Amino acid sequence: MSIHHRRDFLRAAVAGVTMLPTVRALAAQPSWQSDPFSLGVASGYPRADGAVIWTRLAPRPEAADGGVEDAVIAVQWEVASDAHFKHVQAYGTAYAETAWAHSVHVEVGGLAPWRWYYYRFHCGDASSVTGRLRTAPRAADSVDALRFAAVSCQHFESGYYAAYRHMLADDLDVVLHLGDYIYESSYKVGTVRHHARGEPFTLADYRMRYAQYRGDDDLKAAHAAASWLMVWDDHEVENDYVGVYSENNDDPVWFAKRRANAYRAWYEHMPVPDAMRPVGAGMRIHTSVPYGALVDFTLLDGRQYRSPQPCPPPGHGGSTTIRDCAARLAEEATFLGAQQEQWFAHRFGASHARWNIVAQQMLLAQGDSQRGAGQAFYSDAWDGYPAARRRLLEATVASAARNPVFLGGDIHSFWVTDVKADYARAEAPTVATEFVTTAVSSMPIPQSLAAALRDENPHIRYGLSGPRGYLRMRCTQHSLLADLRGLDDVQRADSGCKTVASFMVEDGRVGAQKA
Repeated sequence: MSIHHRRDFLRAAVAGVTMLPTVRALAAQPSWQSDPFSLGVASGYPRADGAVIWTRLAPRPEAADGGVEDAVIAVQWEVASDAHFKHVQAYGTAYAETAWAHSVHVEVGGLAPWRWYYYRFHCGDASSVTGRLRTAPRAADSVDALRFAAVSCQHFESGYYAAYRHMLADDLDVVLHLGDYIYESSYKVGTVRHHARGEPFTLADYRMRYAQYRGDDDLKAAHAAASWLMVWDDHEVENDYVGVYSENNDDPVWFAKRRANAYRAWYEHMPVPDAMRPVGAGMRIHTSVPYGALVDFTLLDGRQYRSPQPCPPPGHGGSTTIRDCAARLAEEATFLGAQQEQWFAHRFGASHARWNIVAQQMLLAQGDSQRGAGQAFYSDAWDGYPAARRRLLEATVASAARNPVFLGGDIHSFWVTDVKADYARAEAPTVATEFVTTAVSSMPIPQSLAAALRDENPHIRYGLSGPRGYLRMRCTQHSLLADLRGLDDVQRADSGCKTVASFMVEDGRVGAQKA
């Protein structure tokens, strides 16, 4: 089915109109031997009048085809203002196609702003669990508070997803995932469970990897409880890749095909809008999601358009610790790509929100890890691209956007920093505040590295390696409160969780203060 045709009948489905595909006959409504909604439900990208709702038919998620016949299958959906579906507000039929792993992305419209809704799917004699979503406020609406969480790096083998279980008690409006939703690689030590298959390369490989992760009960519950916003990082494809360049110096033409497989599987398993559907080997995922006059979320893609990392070891791509690397200072090096940089500058310049929150993958502030004289930087982070970081922050300052706050992940530890456009001058002003969340489950960085980063970088307000968990935040008209939530033991599915530190940013005052 062509993209244009699918969009036509999807729009009709949103309006409650049944419009049948013309490219092949619909399969009869099936009688399922096992739950076709085994991967749960999810919602994402709320608007004032609706959101995306998602599911995938997969009665045998461990199989390459999910256990579904090669056919177009009708899936009914409904959205109600109550959990018992006595007051249905929208309904329709979507079509699950083999080409897209029988995933369903419905862009629901016609709902009221800043309201909780419930949704579910039906197919044949099966019904899904119920999901919950909250629509966004209208552009000019002033709301009292927004509750959200930021998560990153959930290696399936390294620990359980107890962080998501604790998030359920936080009654969140939205969840931001900052990348490394899956891992393509396996660790040989410290594992509590195992990937079902080896490293993914083909589309079928990536689909099965996502299905295994999406089958986790705590992750499914977190998706069903609130809408999500998503960016990816490297492990959704391969460790440390950038653009079409792999860490193993694979042929870029071959690697572009692998990346296309990974991107397609990501789309098939995420509650993202139709505008993010992959085209060729690429996908546009950078976007903005406004929450009334209170918060603008800006989501950035720091992988797809990036220049190769500077000064790699001979014969290798990817990351390394670099010293005295002249290529690191190249003005033409880019982290976001020229078009995304321009888009960011325009988007930030147009914002009228009280809080402008940028969700991206990595530690933004400088992180010199060499004690004493000299400097050492991790080449895969923004430190490998200081000119690109400077341009991003100059655009932030020029925009005059209110209360800029950057969120990051990747480093498997908690960080709170003062962000500067120029780290070469000690007196350079702080231009934004940064919070970096630890991993949901992935192994932490060494304590020695965390200590060196804290000691060598005076703009770092806080850094902690060890606990896995998540970042919980609450925005109001007057302040932003960030709670750093750490698990007691990620290798226990029933682990407890506590707040290891809290920081507050006051409206109109750059920089986080201990709360």
